Amino acid sequence: MAGRNIVTVASCTLNQWALDFDGNRDRILQSCEEARHLGASYRLGPELEVCGYGCEDHFLELDTFQHCWESLETLFDAGATDSLLCDFGMPILFGGARYNCRIICHNRKILLIRPKTAMADNGNYREGRYFTAYQASDSGEGEEYLLSASWKEKYEQTTAPFGLMSLQAANGANIGCESCEELWTPKSAHINMSLNGVEIIGNGSGSHHELRKLHTRLELMISATRKCGGLYLYSNQRGCDGGRCYYDGGSMIVLNGEVLAQANQFDVHDVQTIAATVDLNDIKSYRASIPSFGVQVAQTKREERSPKTILCEDVDMGRRKTKENIYPKPSVAIELSYSKPEEECCKGPACWLWDYLRRSGASGFFLPLSGGADSTSTATIVHCMCILVCNAIKEDPRSVVAEDCRRVCGEDDDWVPDSSQDIANRVFHTSFMGTEYSSEETLSRAKRVADRIGTYHQPIKIDSIVAAIFVLFYAVTNLNPRFESQGGTKAEDLALQNVQARIRMVVSYLFAQLLPLVRKRKGFLLVLGSANVDEGLRGYMTKYDCSSADLNPIGAISKGDLKRMLVWAADEYDSPVLCEVANAVPTAELVPIVEGGEVGEHTQSDEEDMGMSYADLGQYGRLRKLMLCGPVSMFRKLCVIWSDMPPSEVAAKVKRFFFYYSANRHKMCTITPAYHAEGYSPDDNRFDLRQFLYNTKWTRQFAVIDKNVLEMEKEAEEELKTEIASNTGNDE
Repeated sequence: MAGRNIVTVASCTLNQWALDFDGNRDRILQSCEEARHLGASYRLGPELEVCGYGCEDHFLELDTFQHCWESLETLFDAGATDSLLCDFGMPILFGGARYNCRIICHNRKILLIRPKTAMADNGNYREGRYFTAYQASDSGEGEEYLLSASWKEKYEQTTAPFGLMSLQAANGANIGCESCEELWTPKSAHINMSLNGVEIIGNGSGSHHELRKLHTRLELMISATRKCGGLYLYSNQRGCDGGRCYYDGGSMIVLNGEVLAQANQFDVHDVQTIAATVDLNDIKSYRASIPSFGVQVAQTKREERSPKTILCEDVDMGRRKTKENIYPKPSVAIELSYSKPEEECCKGPACWLWDYLRRSGASGFFLPLSGGADSTSTATIVHCMCILVCNAIKEDPRSVVAEDCRRVCGEDDDWVPDSSQDIANRVFHTSFMGTEYSSEETLSRAKRVADRIGTYHQPIKIDSIVAAIFVLFYAVTNLNPRFESQGGTKAEDLALQNVQARIRMVVSYLFAQLLPLVRKRKGFLLVLGSANVDEGLRGYMTKYDCSSADLNPIGAISKGDLKRMLVWAADEYDSPVLCEVANAVPTAELVPIVEGGEVGEHTQSDEEDMGMSYADLGQYGRLRKLMLCGPVSMFRKLCVIWSDMPPSEVAAKVKRFFFYYSANRHKMCTITPAYHAEGYSPDDNRFDLRQFLYNTKWTRQFAVIDKNVLEMEKEAEEELKTEIASNTGNDE
């Protein structure tokens, strides 16, 4: 009886893939085995883990639901739930509605189907499109889910409880469920469960990575258990499951406001299981020590009907031995592990790229490497990917990571890379695509970056291709376009710049298709883009230029964060050239600078071309998307933020931004699929649902701004007169 209240619980981080039912099942089964080896009696998995979270419109297909039941059946048959209480995530069709559910199973029996009550419908999420938010009955009683005839025949179970109930094990442990978004809502499910005696709460989640988001998750869980007491398990998916988002793991176990276990946030392994051992009496003591908690418990029981508790006398959650045949000791609080934003910018996209590479069937990447901050950031992210993969292989040469790496690299079954450069040379191809306007400085930086990473690097001159295009144009039109600095028009100048940029895209895809053949290797290369979120917001890119690619790992990361990432990586990976790149003035190098009749040092600046700084763009982006500002409200907020600037100047800046934002919005319709990292991404594909055809004059909005400017100027003038009059009176 001494160990009756001692329980070991496990939370799993899985790298699932939408619609990869067999692979998802195998990873779930592995996590159940790992939980059992750690001595756990309860195992929690991520949200919708059976089918993958990112199935999107495939959730509208009955096939998806059928395949999930098939997977659950094979998990039962493989012994996943034998002597282990398992909390699986999968969709359920019930009463003509689709629900996002937790399936609680033990010894090949479904104990409870618990539907999600709050859908995530903001930002990247569209759960309300696929699922119904479950509404419990006033009585607190659940419903009965009728299982199929074949299920009844095989497992001797006709129905399963369906609703917001909790479970009570033989040792008295009370277990409840909360799903992802429910933790973030004002009236979270865990509050009512805690007040009704639930001690262990499992939250299966599909939470994507966004810069600095892990802090918020941790704060929510720590706060929840600090207020209510209890053992809170959080399980999150990790990896790219087929879309732009990277799910960053970070599964954890929290007891009474203290973190006992935390999984890695960024990792290339498919399965990671963490466990903690606790004394349930610690929860009872903690709750009893808070008088206000007891008052609210009594109030809840008086005013509300308590959800039904299902007694599960066959579920033994008592103390168990580990694989090493020892009883795990009670867990103690650990020091929290946070990644710096600079590290998040690097490792998140790196893991996302690795998943995309190994699952796409490609044999590597191709990147136009200019030596500037953006393309160098993309190269650094691939460098980080190679380092993570190399380290994982050295830890376990027989791991899934090692197998995937050998397959992608085209190497034998016993090959082990000596360094990350060994991997980079096989999977990463870069090229400096220069013209007569490119500087020796950027050419040198690109080569040194490539050498440090170990890429297969080739400098290319594209002047002859550009010249050939204008020879063709002249033959048809008899017009020989010139740059503005050489007497040409603005239209001619832009055409000359855009052709260079678009030629780089064509050359990139040519090399991506044929370089494996040149190197006597199989497969194809994925072309990587390198346009940052600020340039996408401003539209400072040529449509279908070298920013058009197969993938863009920095497409939702700001210029400022990228520069800070380069400085971090320079120190982390001993690459001083990255600091040099970070401190260089961003330039497209597409126009000649003529001084005294000779081509001089290149001084074309991105910020001068854009007419606004990258810092200002970040400010506009956050106000537009995160603060939900239109032109007028943005102007009013910036008048406060930039209080040292005249309102007329603020107005001019806001108008300039919204003009270029709206004029170039159409470019977001063809934007390269980008890793999602920044909350103000203008990605039109899924995230930023705004039109692409605007009235760029913003007639009503700009008129209101102008009216506000006049009122502010008049008010400032009156204040000045009052101040002058007051000072004059004092002088007398």
